[in-house]
Amino acid sequence: MTGLLAILLLLATSMAIGVYGVRAARSTPDFLVASHRVKPGWNAMAIAGEYVSAASVLGLAGLMLKNGVGTLWYAVGFTAGYVAVAALVAGPMRRSGAYTVPDFADYRLASQTIRKLCAVIVLVIMWLYLVPQFKGAGVVLHLVSGTPYWVGVVLAGLVVSVSIVTGGMRAATYVQGFHYLVKLLFIAVPAVVLIFSSGAGARAEALHVDLGDWSRPLLDVGDSGHPLLATWSVLLATTLGAVGLPHVIMRFHTSSTARVARRVAVGVIVLLGVFYLFPAVYGLLGRVFTPDLVESGDTDTVTVVLPGAIVPGTWGTLLTAVVAAGAFAAFLSTSSGLLLALAGGLSHDLARTGTSGLGLRRLRLAVAGGALVAVLLSLPAAAVDINVLVGWAFAVAASTFCPLLVLGIWWRGLTTAGAAAGLAAGVLASTGAALASVFVSPGHGVVAVLLAQPAAWTVPFSFAVMYTVSRIPRFGTPPPWAERAVLRLHTPLRSS
Repeated sequence: MTGLLAILLLLATSMAIGVYGVRAARSTPDFLVASHRVKPGWNAMAIAGEYVSAASVLGLAGLMLKNGVGTLWYAVGFTAGYVAVAALVAGPMRRSGAYTVPDFADYRLASQTIRKLCAVIVLVIMWLYLVPQFKGAGVVLHLVSGTPYWVGVVLAGLVVSVSIVTGGMRAATYVQGFHYLVKLLFIAVPAVVLIFSSGAGARAEALHVDLGDWSRPLLDVGDSGHPLLATWSVLLATTLGAVGLPHVIMRFHTSSTARVARRVAVGVIVLLGVFYLFPAVYGLLGRVFTPDLVESGDTDTVTVVLPGAIVPGTWGTLLTAVVAAGAFAAFLSTSSGLLLALAGGLSHDLARTGTSGLGLRRLRLAVAGGALVAVLLSLPAAAVDINVLVGWAFAVAASTFCPLLVLGIWWRGLTTAGAAAGLAAGVLASTGAALASVFVSPGHGVVAVLLAQPAAWTVPFSFAVMYTVSRIPRFGTPPPWAERAVLRLHTPLRSS
């Protein structure tokens, strides 16, 4: 009951903060990018709050419990992604004036076909990313209250969609900044308490816990026997995937200038580096105190189950409630950003007609419709590892939007045909590999790694296709304004 009360208090506070943003959401720029008026410090906290998802709070600790310390390469990639964002895309994307990735493609190539293709890819990435958020909400609410899994899924979808429908990006920013602080405190403080309460070293020796293969520094996907390849592929997906995540790109347009956008990206790196110290604690202690979760297949629950396993009685119940509220904050804040990007893809990009844009009513309907689809997809996903789905989302983003943005920003030779070919190749290769890893059962070895973690080959494949097709004259040449467009992306204005 204590955990349920903590979650309900968090939900009520989040909705109140979200409704506070209603007064600021009166136009499309207000709704999508908060009219470029978010302060840098709050924006950095909001981005970190949005980025630290169920994969970070539950999935990372669960995978570490199951697969060993090599799983921490996920945290390295998640954080390093913002180094790439700050270096390659934050400033130029802010100067482009585009609200979304499809907006940027339209600015750079002036092609409605490319715009709509990008919008479809946005939907694929966002739904892949939303499902584990809602799944995490269902799992945590079930653990702390005994309610059916579907209740948490529906409740999370309802709260997030209401908050975004009413207040848009400014409301999401307030909520996500608040959620980062909640997540950091509610995950970090119990972690410190558990370390001092556990006596983990003596307990591990008493239980004769085998830390042999588990303690190896590389990630071996499915015991493939190729840990270096698996680790490299995960790093490519998580690092370059951050460059191409639509909700990450949209966030930098809430900054007032390109210079501020870069400062925000650096701030996010610091905030993420601090947070990712703590999921590792839950994974390590879980190996000692809750190894039975591996056999039951419930490793994603270790962050919530662990406090009660180490600290009995009232204090354990209180710690569980605090961690559960922190985990729920992760689901809500990440889902807010994902739903905004999803709404932009559905209404601002995919269904756009002419050049007049669309009103707030259609954007809000898109939020509600996107949330409904995500809830329906999440209901049968209770048994799927959170980080598996998030990893697929990152792999698709790294194989599609990362090449488009990097080449579109830094190379004036990109053509419409090249962009279309590279995007199609990237999305088909990455999603095809992910589906094949589920339905084909490739077993072990190199093929198993390249299907389960396809970024090692899908990212260079997409870059190569995009570049090669752009270099073939019979498939078209760069638009006449390409040099001017690229120059604008790199020219510091007086205000940037």
